[in-house]
Amino acid sequence: MNLIPSLLLFACKVLVVFCTTAKYSTFEEDAAGTEIGNLALDLRLDPGEDPETSFRFMQKNNQSVINMRPTDGLLTVGEIIDRERLCLRTSPCLITFDVVAFSKEKFHLVHVEIEVKDVNDHAPRFPRNETRVEVLESASVGTRIPLDVAVDQDVGDNYIQSYHISHSSHFIIDTRTRDDGIRHAELVLVKKLDRELDDSYILDVTATDGGTPPKSGSMTVYMRVLDCNDNSPTFEHSSLKVELSEDSAIDVRVLKVHAFDPDDGLNGQVVYGFAGGPSSEAARVFHIDSATGEVTLQEKVDYEKQRTYELQIEASDLGENSASSTCRVVVDIVDINDNAPEISIKPMTSTSDGVAYITEAAAQESFVALISTTDRDSGPNGYVRTSLQGHQHFRLQQAYGDTFMIVTTAALDREQIAEYNLTIVAEDLGSPPFKTVKQYTIRISDENDNAPQFSQTVYDISVSENNIPGSYITTVSARDLDAGKNGKVLYSLVDGQVLDDSPFSTFVSIDPLSGSLFSLRSFDFESLREIEFSVQASDKGSPPLSSVSLVRIRVVDENDNFPYFTYPEFKNDSADVPLPSNSPSGFLALRVAAQDEDDGANGEVTFRIVEGDKKLFSIDKKSGAIVLRQKITAACGDTLQIKVSVSDNGKAPLSSTATIRFIITDTASPEEQVLILLNSKDEECFDAWTVVFLALAGGCALLLVAIAIVTVACKLCQRKGRSTQRNTACGLYGSTPFSMHSAANAGAYGGTRVFLNNERDVARECLYEDKSLGSEEKLFLPCKPFQQTNLWQDEKYCLQKSGTSNTDQLSMKDSGKGDSDFNDSDSDISGEGLKRNLTTFQPWVKGSFVAHESPVADWQGRYGGSSSGDVYTISFSQSLVHNKTHANPHSWKESCYGTSTLKARNSALTYLRTEALPSYAAHQAAAGIDQRLELNPDGLANSTVSEIATTF
Repeated sequence: MNLIPSLLLFACKVLVVFCTTAKYSTFEEDAAGTEIGNLALDLRLDPGEDPETSFRFMQKNNQSVINMRPTDGLLTVGEIIDRERLCLRTSPCLITFDVVAFSKEKFHLVHVEIEVKDVNDHAPRFPRNETRVEVLESASVGTRIPLDVAVDQDVGDNYIQSYHISHSSHFIIDTRTRDDGIRHAELVLVKKLDRELDDSYILDVTATDGGTPPKSGSMTVYMRVLDCNDNSPTFEHSSLKVELSEDSAIDVRVLKVHAFDPDDGLNGQVVYGFAGGPSSEAARVFHIDSATGEVTLQEKVDYEKQRTYELQIEASDLGENSASSTCRVVVDIVDINDNAPEISIKPMTSTSDGVAYITEAAAQESFVALISTTDRDSGPNGYVRTSLQGHQHFRLQQAYGDTFMIVTTAALDREQIAEYNLTIVAEDLGSPPFKTVKQYTIRISDENDNAPQFSQTVYDISVSENNIPGSYITTVSARDLDAGKNGKVLYSLVDGQVLDDSPFSTFVSIDPLSGSLFSLRSFDFESLREIEFSVQASDKGSPPLSSVSLVRIRVVDENDNFPYFTYPEFKNDSADVPLPSNSPSGFLALRVAAQDEDDGANGEVTFRIVEGDKKLFSIDKKSGAIVLRQKITAACGDTLQIKVSVSDNGKAPLSSTATIRFIITDTASPEEQVLILLNSKDEECFDAWTVVFLALAGGCALLLVAIAIVTVACKLCQRKGRSTQRNTACGLYGSTPFSMHSAANAGAYGGTRVFLNNERDVARECLYEDKSLGSEEKLFLPCKPFQQTNLWQDEKYCLQKSGTSNTDQLSMKDSGKGDSDFNDSDSDISGEGLKRNLTTFQPWVKGSFVAHESPVADWQGRYGGSSSGDVYTISFSQSLVHNKTHANPHSWKESCYGTSTLKARNSALTYLRTEALPSYAAHQAAAGIDQRLELNPDGLANSTVSEIATTF
């Protein structure tokens, strides 16, 4: 077989994608292995320059017919090709497929068309070897007699080219070509027949093709000449052409033919039929009414299968020796839009149906898949518009004809979008149009373009010393956004700073899969305080990517070292130190020094004397200075021994002890010897705090006793108040009552005012003056609104408004019997004061108590309270103080008490009424002092200032 090397290349360069159409031809019946063409050569690709050059089919539809070598794209015949079986009568017969060529980092899309050329391997053949026809002797010259059509499966020049008949003086043969390309023959009468001379003829008809050498087929025609039947049927039209829509229903009327015969009777009765009888193709698809000549459709037609039908309709009468006439009818099938477009997608990479893969490293305009659209309809019904929807990262680019490429429009990133769902829409131009929609998925294959990233650039870790070897330290974590092996992270130790040039791998180890760090030895803070090393996280990509994070392990100190003395030099935990016999009190006998290898509080040392004469020696707990508390009285040569302890400040303190023996010598003490003043607070820290704690506990107990006393007194007052049946006003401010009485009454204080201020109060009390009362009857109430309550009566505590008294006064009267159980019988309030009704209102004036500085002498001189018998009065001044310049709110303790004591019988505690009443605590404190005065007036003289302050 000869190989036609003709090649037509249509190239359109699209950045990294080249679209090329390569056309080759080969003959059918070529032997397997016959070379068709070489793609590498025709595309000018040299596989020697790029060893990675490769060729592969995008689809395997014709893999058994055509073979391709992947290294250079050599196309060969895979098996013997039969063009007639492959393409029937279609011409040209094409084998088409697409090839992807990769070379020099570029993709080449090659559309290959291989034309299978016909060889003359089939001879013409008639349906029958013999046929019989009849003709009237009266047939006119030019009468045509149709013959059976010969069949030849070859095409082109190898198809039937001519028909021939054996020699005849009356007939010739005429070759005609139908619209569908079929050649057929007709006998034509060229000389008048005479039945009396020749009543029959035998003709050999031969069909010859144009092959080299030509092939032929023959048929014998037996013709009988009939006696004259004066007239034969005659068609109105010898040839007709009609159109039939392909969607026509069964039994639809196609056309009606009519033939006229002027004879009478049976000779004039015309019948119709198809030439060739019921076995002809026309008789299979169409039906003709023999009486009326009406042709109807009896089988569905399809434009896409056969576009034209040619009918030979014969008309004959029923008389003897009837001669028939023929009418040629051509039926053209009209196409309608009854086929939707078909979409075929061929991905660049071989994968499952409906899914294509492309690497995320693909550049812009990279080729992804090939889309082919076909429509079996013709004309506008077969024109297809194709569009791509779904994402702007892809678009369609025409490759050839109705074939398009899906190409990228931007760089892809799998970590952002791993999959694209695209929609391909193909729509024809028919009316109405048909539309085909196909979903297609493009998945982005991963490239190792992301290095593992640690969650922290620096890991600061603290590990306690004396840890157990092999114990867990921490876990470092790195994440790789890639997938598969590109995202698989492995951990390893890189480098680090270690002690004594020891490999850091002997200190820590790391799990390569999880990143967990483990200690390989026990850490000692005193010898190794910090380890720094790097951890590398690498993926399994090709080439692998990695990142590094710094790990800093700080060893945390534990109290695992005992303090030890460094001075003086101890032997067997003892030392002898000379001490002059004339050493005075405060003399620095020795300064011991100690050290602890631990850090922080664990390394801070404290000294103390655990054994020995603590009245003679004292040691500073911080500096270790041992000084004399008193003058030495021992004689020369005597030995004074003490045991000194040094301890650290750890949670579980560790300590060491040593014995110091001071040997008394007659050496004079140096004049420049430092004298140290003892600080008993530092030395006796424990005893001082114990005293403070006991003082606070005693104050709390005293306060509880005072509360109990007040409660009992209130109960007694209630019982006495119910017996007197008097109207009494109740205390409006906490539980501290006060009464209104005349300023002229004895015991009312009218001297210098003392003010108290508690600056720690957040919400301060305020007073409001009831101006409805007289100038000397003024009542001040707290600003907090009170709910209306029932007045309670009490013999000892009561708030009232008296007609004869106009000064608010708190009065407490004792029987003078020294009772401690408050069984007083003479503590009642006068009946006159109880007869007045109490008038209250809700003021909102803000104010505060302030402390008024006064010398100690003013305390006794200015308290003019009456002390008749054993009556002590705490009274409120009736005047307001508007002085805004206040002294130190806490200085009253010093000014009032100072360093002297108070005489109980000549003293009273007075609160002047300013813009706010004293707090509830102050009232309770005043009540407590008054009770102490009643119970033990003489005892208060010996009370110290701190005791009174504690009571308040």
